[in-house]
Amino acid sequence: MTKNPKTKPGKLVLVRHGQSEWNLKNLFTGWTDVDLTENGVVEAKLAGQTLLEAGLRFDIAFTSVLVRAIRTMWLIMEEMDLMWIPTKRDWRLNERHYGALQGLNKAQTAVEHGADQVEIWRRSYNIAPPAVAIDDQRHPSFDPRYGQLKSSELPATESLEDTLARVEPYWRGQIVPELRSGRHVLVAAHGNSLRALVKILETISDVQITKLNIPTGVPRLYELDQDIHPIRAEYLGDSDNVAKATQDVADQAKI
Repeated sequence: MTKNPKTKPGKLVLVRHGQSEWNLKNLFTGWTDVDLTENGVVEAKLAGQTLLEAGLRFDIAFTSVLVRAIRTMWLIMEEMDLMWIPTKRDWRLNERHYGALQGLNKAQTAVEHGADQVEIWRRSYNIAPPAVAIDDQRHPSFDPRYGQLKSSELPATESLEDTLARVEPYWRGQIVPELRSGRHVLVAAHGNSLRALVKILETISDVQITKLNIPTGVPRLYELDQDIHPIRAEYLGDSDNVAKATQDVADQAKI
């Protein structure tokens, strides 16, 4: 798409879904489709209120095909009276696939395999957890929502690097053109698909990205220049609450 120098890029807001049922149980979730907890609903509604109080509006929203992100997006839109705006759902914004770890407790897995190994599986950039078997019900080939995908597109496990490899083409092909046209964009997604987007946006190194934790239900606002580079990036809301929510994510695998 040709850039119009007279068109100021739209604002971008990234929101990780509110607390899910498996966040509460401290389980590796990945592509497992679980809903929000009552607290997650509150977090999503608060995100909508925060965005409204900040004077933000959206023209289009993007989310994954997993219910915890979809419901978060719905609740935000409801709070902002924006249920009518177009929304696009795509598997490429899904959480990273945690392979054979999906459904396991993070702290218990740290006891069994060692905290260092679990930290590598959770936070490293290019090391994936053990793969799930092709005949395991956790493999996405058993889920009808992925029935139109090629077998080569269905992950049995993913590193963050793998996640970024599917997120980046969608970002550049679908979301960036909307921003370039001046439209304000909301993305409601997951911890690792958003880590991938933040890595792209903020040109974070492979080493630095291992330390990035994204809190649930806290909007991150970007104002962008003509090249879709951030000129402003900040979490919205009470700074103490943001810090606590971020630390909660970091502490999930502690023994």
